[in-house]
Amino acid sequence: MTLAQARRARLLAAMAEADIAGVVLYGNAWQADYLRYGADFGILEGNGIAVVSSDAAVDLFLDSATETERAESEVSGVSVHFDPDIARAVAGRLERIANRRLLAAPRRLLPSALTNGRFGLAFEDGTAFLDALLVHKLPAEIDAIRRAAQIADDAYVAFRAAVRVDRPQYKVVAEVERYLRSRGCPDNFMIIGSGGKDVLGMTPASERPIRAGDLVTTELTPAVEGYFVQICRTLVLGKANAAQRRAFAIFREALGAGVAAVRPRATAADVARAENDVFRRNGLGDYTTSKWTRVRGHGLGLFCDSKPHLLEDVQTPLVPGMTLIVHPNTYHPEVGYMVLGDAVVVTEAGVEVLTRTPRELFEVAP
Repeated sequence: MTLAQARRARLLAAMAEADIAGVVLYGNAWQADYLRYGADFGILEGNGIAVVSSDAAVDLFLDSATETERAESEVSGVSVHFDPDIARAVAGRLERIANRRLLAAPRRLLPSALTNGRFGLAFEDGTAFLDALLVHKLPAEIDAIRRAAQIADDAYVAFRAAVRVDRPQYKVVAEVERYLRSRGCPDNFMIIGSGGKDVLGMTPASERPIRAGDLVTTELTPAVEGYFVQICRTLVLGKANAAQRRAFAIFREALGAGVAAVRPRATAADVARAENDVFRRNGLGDYTTSKWTRVRGHGLGLFCDSKPHLLEDVQTPLVPGMTLIVHPNTYHPEVGYMVLGDAVVVTEAGVEVLTRTPRELFEVAP
């Protein structure tokens, strides 16, 4: 059984248990994990909606002719349909089961024509239903994630080799992309930062040249079979100064505390709090707020920024089979923005760390 078939069988079993006649899954180029879970298609442009019915039929509707052609050659066990009026096409498919229980995920992203009563359809919000499947991975999914973690480690070696004085950020990222394509990796989400106290975070690559003494940061997130795994690391172009080393020691301690907090029955909040407490003890509590940092980590899977988000107000319990990136990424007032993060799996015994790259402040010769 392929990974796609295993996911679909699990979805159908969950639908049968809940007496669900059909699940409608939306996807676009940014948020494609719900669509991919049911239809095994990584959409690149336009809109896609998969209808998975309880009789195991899967229909994929696309409003891009190019994507339709690609889907027809890439996916199996799925009926692919092109229609610029994707809402009308989906409504037509659902006519035969419109009087039975239907879920949509994410319902809020569906075309309004499907949710405003125009076609006489009623959808329950099935986001939580799908999230439970997306978050709790099958063993085969975790195997793909382990392979992606190895590629992420290897790609960070390529990243370090690509960093050079006066080289613009976009050329560094291009070198990493070239390396990943050589490994057969078709997808990678990546952001980068370079500089000092003027740098408040990471962004898509720009023309900004990298200078001697810069902190160079990255979130590097390659995918294997659609499963993304992230690594976060910071390097110095040249020799790290005393302030940079002191700051990095706090990040290393925070990452260790966060990973140690990952275990069954802990919550996302517990992990975030463990990381943040390290900053608080070092007089940096202000830099754990939303003014300076977005999350202290998040889920990994068919989306590069999956649930649960590691924040102190997120009470999602951790269970075996969850995969996460723990990253205390934030601004440090003495040196600028720093990142450090490892991918992990929640296990029955606690936690398995997938990232093998040392938790070092790397130094690259200028």
